[in-house]
Amino acid sequence: MKNPLNYQITEYDCGPTTLLNAMSFLFTRDQIPPDIIKHIMLFCLDSYNAKGEFGKNGTSRMAMMFFSNWINQFGKMKKFPVQSDYLTGDEVFIGENSKVMYGLQQGGVVVARVMYGCWHYVLLTGADGQNVYLFDPYFRKKPFKQKGLELITDMPYHRNRCVPWEMFNDTGKGTYALGPKETREAVIIFNSVTQKKPADTIEYFI
Repeated sequence: MKNPLNYQITEYDCGPTTLLNAMSFLFTRDQIPPDIIKHIMLFCLDSYNAKGEFGKNGTSRMAMMFFSNWINQFGKMKKFPVQSDYLTGDEVFIGENSKVMYGLQQGGVVVARVMYGCWHYVLLTGADGQNVYLFDPYFRKKPFKQKGLELITDMPYHRNRCVPWEMFNDTGKGTYALGPKETREAVIIFNSVTQKKPADTIEYFI
């Protein structure tokens, strides 16, 4: 059985919440080892804010990279069907020849670092030729004013936002922008059992 995806419970825990949501999306509740939950919480919330307060600057890029490497090793050692690919810089975009798009087409999910007032982690779960579909762990009821940016309220196991490509690929500080190319980051995570072969992913995955 799979659970609905979760919302963060503080202003800071978007990172661990999004990684936990990635596991919930890819695996059933009885398949997820406790070790993965434990290590997500160990690695994340590692950043200090300007006042020197631990955890109140959320989760660092280094922690995400470390988790991506760790879960690959965990999968090999424990024979658990998980695989991760850590992307940075020019590799992180939505469009033709995009590793992010290929990952979604193959049934994976993408933990992406975007702007949402500040740096923020969200879970990409699908895309088509115009939009990216994601689950944002920051709970919101009020509709967005930006054209094309939509709340989705009836798919708790899959997504709660629809974001246009151009908004997502923006190099500035707009809502859900990936931001400057040199600071971009994403982690693609697959369930190796359900991962689709490249030949089966010609069409956009929605």
